Amino acid sequence: MNEPVSPAFDAVKIGIISISDRASTGVYVDKGLPALQDWLTRALHNPIRFEARLIPDDQATISAALIELVDAGCALVLTTGGTGPALRDVTPEATLAVAHKEMPGFGEQMRQISLKFVPTAILSRQVAVIRDQSLIINLPGQPKSIQETLEGLRGAEGETVMAGIFAAVPYCIDLIGGPYLETNDAVCKAFRPKAAIRPR
Repeated sequence: MNEPVSPAFDAVKIGIISISDRASTGVYVDKGLPALQDWLTRALHNPIRFEARLIPDDQATISAALIELVDAGCALVLTTGGTGPALRDVTPEATLAVAHKEMPGFGEQMRQISLKFVPTAILSRQVAVIRDQSLIINLPGQPKSIQETLEGLRGAEGETVMAGIFAAVPYCIDLIGGPYLETNDAVCKAFRPKAAIRPR
């Protein structure tokens, strides 16, 4: 007897934005976009179409890029950079300016994860919001911190010690009417209530 064929994974469009004055003008090579693309490609089974932007620390420019990516149909938009207390760090302000709903739990959890490594994590101001049917999340600027906050912390045996924020992303996107995201459990296991799990 043949095994039933699993339905194809939903295709998803994801916006990724790296925000840096110096990288956007070519002073140094941007590491944020490659880090985001690499992690998401490993974490999701879904076919992904990336919409990437490398832009300066300018509030109006950031807000415009966020609106553009949401209007283009990105179910998820991730930013990296510009979330500290420096005068040019305006990513949270630009994100809140386009928000329809705030999702404070994401920022709270990112800071809790980062505090396991550095006390200056309390200076991070990452926020997450919903605009229309898109989830927008500000991430830290360093590739190592991006992975830690998305994936969470693991113990010596590989067990999850502290959940990363991405564990909650697929269900959040379900609730706002987006595509069904299937995670690679070896990278990050999504959590959904039993009634929300789609049979394979």
